[in-house]
Amino acid sequence: MVAAPKTLRICEKGHRYYKSSECNTCPKCESGNAPETGFMANLAAPVRRALETQGISTLSELSAYSEKEILKLHGVGPSCMPILREALREEGLSFKA
Repeated sequence: MVAAPKTLRICEKGHRYYKSSECNTCPKCESGNAPETGFMANLAAPVRRALETQGISTLSELSAYSEKEILKLHGVGPSCMPILREALREEGLSFKA
């Protein structure tokens, strides 16, 4: 599989970055948006964006979804699932069956 060529982009704040995907998120701006606490702090930026786009910002909201539903979101992969399972378990919650 051949990787798509990276193109130079400039965000609203003037940061210059290269991306090969359709995602227009500036990595420099995104690093400043990372939460310092809570379960989202342990997740990679693409996973956080995917959950936020779906309207999920709490573990209670996350527990309303099945693992399969979460894995279907763009930006979510199997490597984040143990982190999400553990965060839910610590709060006495779990994914929808």
